[in-house]
Amino acid sequence: MEKILNYIDGELVAPSTNKYIDNYNPSTGKVYSLIPDSDEEDVNRAVIAANNAFPAWSTMRKEDRAGWLLKLANLLEQRLDEFVVAESMDNGKPFWLSRVVDIPRSISNLRFFATGIQHFPSEAHSMEDKAINYTLRDPVGVVGCISPWNLPLYLFTWKIAPALAAGCCVVSKPSEITPMTAYMLSQLCVEIGFPKGVFNIVHGYGHSVGNAIVSHPEIKAISFTGGTKTGREIARIAAPMFKKLSLELGGKNPVLIFSDCNWDKMMRTTLDSSFSNQGEICLCGSRILVEKSIYEDFRDEFVEKTKALHVGPPMEDISKLGAIVSQAHYEKILSYIDLAKHEGGKILCGGNALKMNGEFKDGWYIEPTVIEGLPQNCRTNMEEIFGPVVTIMPFETEDEAIEYANATEYGLTSMLWTENLTRAHKLSARLRSGIVWVNCWLLRDLRTPFGGMKNSGVGREGGWEALRFFTEPKNVCIKL
Repeated sequence: MEKILNYIDGELVAPSTNKYIDNYNPSTGKVYSLIPDSDEEDVNRAVIAANNAFPAWSTMRKEDRAGWLLKLANLLEQRLDEFVVAESMDNGKPFWLSRVVDIPRSISNLRFFATGIQHFPSEAHSMEDKAINYTLRDPVGVVGCISPWNLPLYLFTWKIAPALAAGCCVVSKPSEITPMTAYMLSQLCVEIGFPKGVFNIVHGYGHSVGNAIVSHPEIKAISFTGGTKTGREIARIAAPMFKKLSLELGGKNPVLIFSDCNWDKMMRTTLDSSFSNQGEICLCGSRILVEKSIYEDFRDEFVEKTKALHVGPPMEDISKLGAIVSQAHYEKILSYIDLAKHEGGKILCGGNALKMNGEFKDGWYIEPTVIEGLPQNCRTNMEEIFGPVVTIMPFETEDEAIEYANATEYGLTSMLWTENLTRAHKLSARLRSGIVWVNCWLLRDLRTPFGGMKNSGVGREGGWEALRFFTEPKNVCIKL
């Protein structure tokens, strides 16, 4: 059975503990590889390597740093098929989704920030005949990047690429639930001879490796994507140490559908925004709010189309949904479906675990589930489920729709379906979320800021925002 290795100081190495964690294939429910059960000693070795590498990397020409990232992106593109299979085997998502979204986006992340750093602007401010001010942006230093399990390589590269491009050295931790493609990326780094110590990957649990990264005094900034509870703990540890923090946390995203929407486009996209990646995307719309005049028509067609979605093993082309990422998460989702029933919800479709045949009989599969009849302030409508479960509710007025949409503690994204231009602008301004998609979903320009309001996080990623996060501004004032 393959043993994943840490990547420290340019080498693939076993954990200092010589202990390993079982890594499961969600589609079969079976262990298929082993993950390092690393600890503080491994993190400290990575930090020492990163500190030693920082002087040379931070002063290297931007074009040369970009060149290393582009080499990595090019090799990843050449190995795309291998990474597609690995990502789906590790996460449970359909192969077609890894091929269309996860791995291509990982390549784009590396290329975008490699070229972006070469155009990252500075600022100058003239004080007429008295002085001139200009701003330098120096890399922060050694930074920690901690990524989640739902879009493993996609979100891993989303963090490390801007950090490396900005001149920082990185100590990173991918999720222990989906470590394989990060490990494979480290193998590519070894193959191209990526500069030693600049980029390090330490595998292991959050309570050991994650805490060691967050609390290490030599790590100057933390970029984290994951649950709000974990983000709160990271802030508790890091804030007294005055570390820079970028926390992209949970979401309970509303979809507002008005009667003047483009019906067919709305229906197709709402199915995608509800159930893509088994609903395991922080941007999925899990609360669907529908104008009362079209509610019954929407409900009937949406349920019919949801029932037609095929759930199956990731390698089957017809599988619209694959397996849930882990047994613990599978059980959590099922517990929320039971909660919805206790809260008075009516299961319109789905609501059950699914059993496959043959080698997939022990995999973790759940039917896409649609629930109606719940009060807007119940736990099912307030708490993040992060699975193939959506609730639907009618509304009568714009004010009521906004009240329901903004009712949760989260504020990551919202979706708004209307052909009324005035309404689109007015309601977009009133929605308390970091992103509002009007008549679309998951349409992302890498130049735009990404992040949430309220308990959905602190700070922004993407474009110049990410490069600003990984650099410190310094004003230089020269008297004339």
